[in-house]
Amino acid sequence: MSLTISINNIYTPSNDIVNREIEGEIIIVPLTAGIGDMEDELYALNETGRAIWQRLDGQKTLQQIADELSAEYGGGAEITQDILGFVSELVKRKILVEKV
Repeated sequence: MSLTISINNIYTPSNDIVNREIEGEIIIVPLTAGIGDMEDELYALNETGRAIWQRLDGQKTLQQIADELSAEYGGGAEITQDILGFVSELVKRKILVEKV
């Protein structure tokens, strides 16, 4: 199954996860089986993942998020590729869903 992630689409956290910020780190906890790789797996995001995750509010396209991060950190095309890779992985694991 191939997932196509579009820079012009909006993505949001799944209703099947909870996330909390603990000591500056984002922790994602699956609530149902079939989310992530294993039923009981937790996910902790690095600094880049955290910066992207905090902007996945269900309102902004990935392009808008890339523009914000590029303005804040510089990097342009690299940031866009990081966002697409990050979102693709989380959609594949059912942690993020496309907003329709």
